[in-house]
Amino acid sequence: MYRRDLENKLLNWMDFREILIIYGARQVGKTTLVDMFTSKYDHVQILNCENPVIFDILRSKDLVRIKSLFGDDHIIVLDEAQVVGQIGAVLKLIYDTFQEYKLIVTGSSSFDLLNKVAEPLTGRNIKFRLFPLSTKEILTEKNPLWIYEHLKDILVYGLYPGIIDLSPEKKIKKLEELIIDYLFKDLLAYESLKNSGVLRNLIKALALQTGNLVSMHELSIKLGITIPTVEKYIDLLEKTFVIFSLGAFSSNSRNEIRKSRKFYFYDNGIRNAVISNFSAPENRNDMGILWENFCITERMKINHLKPGLVNMFFWRTYDGAEIDLIEETDGHLTAYECKWNAKKQPGIPASFQTKYNTNQLHVLNPENFLQYFV
Repeated sequence: MYRRDLENKLLNWMDFREILIIYGARQVGKTTLVDMFTSKYDHVQILNCENPVIFDILRSKDLVRIKSLFGDDHIIVLDEAQVVGQIGAVLKLIYDTFQEYKLIVTGSSSFDLLNKVAEPLTGRNIKFRLFPLSTKEILTEKNPLWIYEHLKDILVYGLYPGIIDLSPEKKIKKLEELIIDYLFKDLLAYESLKNSGVLRNLIKALALQTGNLVSMHELSIKLGITIPTVEKYIDLLEKTFVIFSLGAFSSNSRNEIRKSRKFYFYDNGIRNAVISNFSAPENRNDMGILWENFCITERMKINHLKPGLVNMFFWRTYDGAEIDLIEETDGHLTAYECKWNAKKQPGIPASFQTKYNTNQLHVLNPENFLQYFV
């Protein structure tokens, strides 16, 4: 059982009245995390909101029925709460009426859950984001040698907690089921999206362009849909934790690219399942892409836990100079380059060094990466 970094943060808020909201993609371990940290307490009840009886009681907003459901327990966990209509209003009613209950809510979509609770729960909630496992969290059960020895498997199959310790055959089966059940069945339920073919083709196109500049115009032509529709689908993919984007870092220099975006997948295994490619690293021509996706995602997980805000960008000029990742913290810039080939040690581009008065470039490769992810 891998210990999650969020556990201590959640424990720090258990003595406060605020509702704790834990959100993230399906199968990233939200329910397991709740089981682990609530096991330290007595009088805990975990309720699955997809259960028709629980769903009906909560949706009714009948305080007598809700009180009967919760009983004498003090800590109430509502799992997959986004399925309940007007869940924000329901939670507000419970919070304002029953001070004896500590509410913990989990949900699989920021698009669903956070939109529904934003206004009703203003000042009444604390939100926590859960990702697939990080290398730091793996080290709660494995030693560093295990990570180095299994690095190629991690790059191909990803870091979902229910997948990492399976055999390759079972990993493939689980990932294929996950994209069928989650990416396509769940996503198509949002906003009555009907064209599964377009959605599949869009996700595949983004997977094949991972880490590259993406043109909305080119995608619209390739998919045969309008640019606003492309942008709408991409926004949905971001809000349901399939992909995320980095914007371009710029100080408005004429030579710097300013408006483009690069897209990455939250998990390498999902990316490879989308393109149906689980080939061994020695038989692939996209290891540089997988390595960059892995490195940037791991840095994002680390940064998300920091108390301050860390802004993440890429940097590129029109004449081809580029840096994979720029992190900005309180005006301080840190530059990272992701290189699968450990023998390649690029220097920082002269134009960036001159413009931003920095000469340090951290090169993340398979020999040194662990020090940057813990």
